[in-house]
Amino acid sequence: MSEAVILLAGPTASGKSALALAIAEEFGGVIVNADSMQVYRELRVLTARPTVDEETRVPHRLYGVLSAAEACSAGRWREMAVPAIAAAHRAGQVPVVVGGTGLYFRALTEGLAPIPAVPEEVRAAARAAFDRLGQERFRTALAERDPVMAGRLVPGDRQRLIRAYEVIEATGMSLADWQSLPPDSPGLAGPVFTLVMEPPRETLYARCDARFDRMIADGALEEVRGLMELGLDPDLPAMKALGVPDLRRHLAGEIDLETAVDRAKTQTRRYAKRQGTWFRNQIRDGFAVSAQDLESLKKEIFPKICEFLLTD
Repeated sequence: MSEAVILLAGPTASGKSALALAIAEEFGGVIVNADSMQVYRELRVLTARPTVDEETRVPHRLYGVLSAAEACSAGRWREMAVPAIAAAHRAGQVPVVVGGTGLYFRALTEGLAPIPAVPEEVRAAARAAFDRLGQERFRTALAERDPVMAGRLVPGDRQRLIRAYEVIEATGMSLADWQSLPPDSPGLAGPVFTLVMEPPRETLYARCDARFDRMIADGALEEVRGLMELGLDPDLPAMKALGVPDLRRHLAGEIDLETAVDRAKTQTRRYAKRQGTWFRNQIRDGFAVSAQDLESLKKEIFPKICEFLLTD
């Protein structure tokens, strides 16, 4: 299949990267990152990016390609991912798109709503209004302008509340209305084989905790210290990556390391739970895999990939 694509989705610490590497090695693939934090070059440790050794075994694309000073949206990622996939096809390789950012997969397979770019001054004003009013009053202010989006979003979802506010402020039209419009670009043209990692929740949580301990041992504190030295806007996506806010507070002397680690682990488990829920609800035609070790995964999945790639 000249345009076949393998999508490998799942929550953090579910074993996606190891399986993607095994698939790419077995089937002559190129791994394309679909994780919103692994695009940032300053966050190798805290985002569990592939190691240098792994990157030499098979080609890896869109890892560490942006500065933490930039914001990577789903639209921007798609603009990078589509050419990376096309380049793999031209080289006779199978793109293996792997990550945990559900919106990136949706952007790739379905396209994106044609929402105009919001001017930076409007975005800055929306962030300032949230900080000034607090989340409850800000949500009330949003409800006065856009009751549909205010009703959809939970009070604590700062990022999406601000996004809804800035869109209606800049365009005069609800984000819900924009999202109901046909996408401005088509999805993938060729056949797609989708895998969704679904390890048992207890196993997943244990992996989250163990991985964060490894990150600390591998230099996560030094990585966050380097990020702080850049003096970046705390609202940038990279500054909100799992573990960064809590380790920043530790390095600033506000909390001890044990507290910072415990809080980061809690946030990671909660995030993994939300990811798993999203994939179960949004990816209905994917093949769910729950095996817990790589060899079992390979035995379960490789025959299905063979069948997919050989299908006319």
